Amino acid sequence: MKPIKLNSGQSGVAGEYLCAGELSRRGYLATLTLKNSKGVDVLVSNADASKTVAIQVKTSYGNSTKWILAQKIEEFDKPNLFYVFVNLNFGNPPDYFIVPSHVVVDSIKKYHKAWLDAPGRKGQKHKDNPMRLFVDKDKQYLGKWELLGL
Repeated sequence: MKPIKLNSGQSGVAGEYLCAGELSRRGYLATLTLKNSKGVDVLVSNADASKTVAIQVKTSYGNSTKWILAQKIEEFDKPNLFYVFVNLNFGNPPDYFIVPSHVVVDSIKKYHKAWLDAPGRKGQKHKDNPMRLFVDKDKQYLGKWELLGL
């Protein structure tokens, strides 16, 4: 069966629900936030509610280890904030990359600076823009739910 192609809104919603479902499956208390919750898609706590963390979900339809983010992400470096990058994998079971916010912020700043310093395809200087890129080429954060510390 050929997988259904989702638009970015559909894949984003799917990623949020899949993340909350996976957390629930692992015994955590997970709830989706309202859409006006700035920078937080899922709130999750351990079973006795003694520790809670916030999660921002970013979803990719394919199976990439790169995610495009906005520059404003650089402002969201909080000790109890995590990013869960979800790969929907073209209809196969999803992959989850669990990354502390400080790692995401440090990484996108370094990657963007390196991109700005490198010449473009024709040797020209890159123009700054608000797009950032998070890369986990070695998949070191794949399935790392324990980083949540719950």
